[in-house]
Amino acid sequence: MTRQIKYLFLTFFLIIIQTQAFKLLSLEGITPDILTIWIVYIALKRGQLQATLWGFVIGLLFDLTTGNFIGLAALTKTIAGFTAGYFFGENKAPATLASYRFVLIVLLASLIHNTIYFIAFTRGSEIGLFKAIFQFGLATTFYTAALAFLPMFGFSRKYIS
Repeated sequence: MTRQIKYLFLTFFLIIIQTQAFKLLSLEGITPDILTIWIVYIALKRGQLQATLWGFVIGLLFDLTTGNFIGLAALTKTIAGFTAGYFFGENKAPATLASYRFVLIVLLASLIHNTIYFIAFTRGSEIGLFKAIFQFGLATTFYTAALAFLPMFGFSRKYIS
């Protein structure tokens, strides 16, 4: 089975978890975004072009699954993949995935993703720009970065041991 097919199956699985199971982890309506963590992983393992393309595919599949604002997640996840791809190093992926740098890259990619997403998503609604960015965007960003510690610890056990 090729890597792309494995990534596609894992993407479908993560979308199901994101849309169904993460409702249980919701804090005041804020949920972490495991799809952004997945995109950062792809960026660190495969590079900027792969992360950008997979960011678009993942975002589009997420949009089609949820039915919200078709194209918005595709755009923002493409940008997140492009951003995370700047940290790709062919021989540095295991060390980056197993260190705090992984969490920092997730934090940066998620911050950019959520800023753009919540600005566009709340346009024309009663939620103001300040509330959209600071209450929803930053909260989701920090929640996602906190969740990124779990794979970081897993990679550190795998690559450092």
